Amino acid sequence: MAEVKFSASSMRAPVIGDVIGSRQAADRRELHRRVEAALAGTGLAFTVGDEFQGSFATVGAAIDAALRVRLAVAPDIDIRFGIGWGAVTVLDAESGIQDGPGWWAARDAIEWTAAAQRQPGLALVRTAYRRQPDGTGPDPDAVNAALMCRDHLLGSLDDRSIRIMRGLLSEQAKKDIAKAEGISASAVSQRAGRDGLDLIVLASRHLRGIR
Repeated sequence: MAEVKFSASSMRAPVIGDVIGSRQAADRRELHRRVEAALAGTGLAFTVGDEFQGSFATVGAAIDAALRVRLAVAPDIDIRFGIGWGAVTVLDAESGIQDGPGWWAARDAIEWTAAAQRQPGLALVRTAYRRQPDGTGPDPDAVNAALMCRDHLLGSLDDRSIRIMRGLLSEQAKKDIAKAEGISASAVSQRAGRDGLDLIVLASRHLRGIR
């Protein structure tokens, strides 16, 4: 788990991520290496097998970290996420072992995500959010409505649009993205409008601000 940098018990936004279909990967070592590289600097780290975890000060920061990891390895590697909000207790500061309602909420969220993917209408869902039972924290209905719509847009993108999406989220100029893609800046702008890339960027900015 990522390095612990908060008090023994506090309100946090835990994230649990899991690589989808990893057992069918032709080269599991390479898959692990690529995901590990994507996790670097995000506050997330592998725990057991193909699952990784971390916790954040806000739900918005957790959502942003999940998106950046997902895009870093897409479309070759698919990942699902569960995000929680609630009290987190550090059981062992040296090892970083944590527990509490925040983690239970994140586990509930990722289990819901896995189940939702088996439903035709929700097949593109990759992220869900839950909070501890006392109602503290951002409203799950509002957050999940935004996440489901964003996931559907992301899941509908082709390879080039995913690459352009990475550039836009990194605040690269469209002319620089166009140069890297070997296309015109106009073509990038047309894709950004047609595929909803500018909308995803704007929505992600709003989601990042959730406290």
